[in-house]
Amino acid sequence: MEGNRSDTQPLTLIRKIKGFTRSIVEDLARGRTPLIYIDRFRNYCTDTSGNCFCSSGLSTGKEAISLKRECHARRLDVLLRVLVIVQQLLQENRHGSKRDIYYMHPTVFKEQSVVDRAINDICILLQCSRHNLNVVSVGNGLVMGWLRYVESWRKIDCMSNPNTLCGILEEN
Repeated sequence: MEGNRSDTQPLTLIRKIKGFTRSIVEDLARGRTPLIYIDRFRNYCTDTSGNCFCSSGLSTGKEAISLKRECHARRLDVLLRVLVIVQQLLQENRHGSKRDIYYMHPTVFKEQSVVDRAINDICILLQCSRHNLNVVSVGNGLVMGWLRYVESWRKIDCMSNPNTLCGILEEN
């Protein structure tokens, strides 16, 4: 490990996720209100190489999340739901987009920005980048995965490299 970069291997991240959720369950089992501190940074982990340096950046303070406030309870609910999805992606060595995650529980998440914030919080908690979580951001006109098809005259083939985005041009 070099510098302040944390270990971001999938198995280590899965262990961190399990430890985090275990501590919340233990607090609840002992009748204590879980209290989670999240560092606030001006910039979140966006390094596509997978290297995260949040821990060496300048924090703008800590934010405490507990179940005592309704908005915090909802935020913790969303955070735990997204963590379950991230854990599954890591265990199955699959990738998913932030949009995919949103559509797994659209009535709970209500809007895409709620998922985006949860992903940022998870990156800070686990000291990793979104890339390490196997969560990708996919723009319009892009696909990724084990996909091969023909649309009109154009063949789209992502099978040879399923972890790379393939552009799909829309014709007007």
